[in-house]
Amino acid sequence: MLPFSSDEASLRAAFRWDIPERYNIGVAVCDMWAARDPDRLALLDVNASGGVDRVSFGDLRTRSNQLANFIVKSGVTRGERIAILLPQSREVAESHIAIYKVGAVALPLAVLFGVDALLYRLHNAGVTGLITNSASLKKIRSTKELLPDFKFLLSVDGDEGDAKDFYEALASCSREFSPFDTFTDDPALMIYTSGTTGQPKGALHGHRVLPGHLPGFELVHEFFPRENDLLWTPADWAWAGGLLNGLLPSLAHGVPVVARKFEKFDADEAYRLMQDFKIRNIFVPPTALRMLRTVKNPRAKYDLNLRTIASAGEALGAETLLWAREELGLTINEAYGQTECNLVIGSCNALSMVKLGFIGKPVPGHRVAIIHEDGTECKRGEVGQIAIARPDPVMFLGYWNREAASHDKFIGDWMTTGDQGVMDDEGYIKFIGRDDDVITSSSYRIGPVEIEDCLIKHPAIALAAAVGKPDALRTEIVKAFVVLRPDFMPSDALENDIAQFVKERLSAHEYPREIEFVNSLPMTTTGKIIRRELRARI
Repeated sequence: MLPFSSDEASLRAAFRWDIPERYNIGVAVCDMWAARDPDRLALLDVNASGGVDRVSFGDLRTRSNQLANFIVKSGVTRGERIAILLPQSREVAESHIAIYKVGAVALPLAVLFGVDALLYRLHNAGVTGLITNSASLKKIRSTKELLPDFKFLLSVDGDEGDAKDFYEALASCSREFSPFDTFTDDPALMIYTSGTTGQPKGALHGHRVLPGHLPGFELVHEFFPRENDLLWTPADWAWAGGLLNGLLPSLAHGVPVVARKFEKFDADEAYRLMQDFKIRNIFVPPTALRMLRTVKNPRAKYDLNLRTIASAGEALGAETLLWAREELGLTINEAYGQTECNLVIGSCNALSMVKLGFIGKPVPGHRVAIIHEDGTECKRGEVGQIAIARPDPVMFLGYWNREAASHDKFIGDWMTTGDQGVMDDEGYIKFIGRDDDVITSSSYRIGPVEIEDCLIKHPAIALAAAVGKPDALRTEIVKAFVVLRPDFMPSDALENDIAQFVKERLSAHEYPREIEFVNSLPMTTTGKIIRRELRARI
């Protein structure tokens, strides 16, 4: 979709959207390529011991067809939500493709979520099917709260209670399936936001979200695809970054993707993976890039074959950019967006479209501006809110069952981001910071409300507030301010117990790494916590 060009001006002049009236993500990332060459490589599914499952587009078509038939046989109808709760693997790709083919809505969920976070999303979305594994089944069954009324429940680890074996279910179904004829605006994918103002919201996307991503993806990977391109990302495919900045657009181009589940990110293991599989393209969040920096002289230690590096999720910083140029011989291309409207700003070294301290320029096809509170555009050099104009093919359809919140996301035809920025005279955009209370830690955007709701479930806590504290490695860490109940006293043991409580019930990236016991919290007259006063204490 992005025409090759040697300079930015001619590229922008030549760009045109090419999005058909009817489009199905499952067909675009699988069946189209399987029809041309069923043996074409789609995935390299690498296990912890280094074993590789080579998956062709023909394999993906067959297994996704069988799963699609099973989903339909289970009584799932168009528009119903089906959750995928698995780490990077071929089964994740097959599940997404099958769900899109039947016209249902894929709801990817991260395996690091705790039981509270999972149950909230499963119930809020009204999920009617779940594809998962034994570990996650144990997690969601560890509570007395009732699970949704699933029409089917599949586990890749075999039969377990009311969960059926994933592979047996597929084996019982036909290998042929005619994908539903979907419009580009038909619902296809829902990803929950970080919950910056209240509980997380389900951002619902149409099938057009994938072609909407392609220009930005092609830009930050310098006119992707090129010969021998092969993509890998350590980002969980349950997040917008891993799924929409990695897996789906690469498959849409017929380029294979490496799947590798890391229990914990390890810099040397990552370099070894890049070396062993001759990976050409990587999408790596800034925190993981900072961890890669801990390995000295990586090109001397490993035989790397990288062509492009893209990054998103938080401001990269000039130091990491300079490191990559010196140690890897490549310029990191940054990308910017939100779950609601992703990959709308980017940089591209091939076009000399990179500027230290700036996240890039609007991607061709997207109108991005810095606006005032009334929706008028700021002058160049003036700080305001980063906003994206509608209509835009990558923009969400709305928040799930949250009409008022969907309306409030816009000022006129500008979709607001809650991010402060400034645009210079050349059109480069600098990210200034959030104008709300979101915490950015290890590239995850964390909403404080969900953490606070979990904290006050602890028997010792009366009131709690969560804010971000600057951190050299993670950008920010979660810091909690806690008011204890009368019968409890502050102690190191209690602090550790509270942290573990949140870690187990929400996720490993959301628990407070610092806890401060206080007598009271600053409040507005309406009872809202004034988090900016707490941040000022840090």
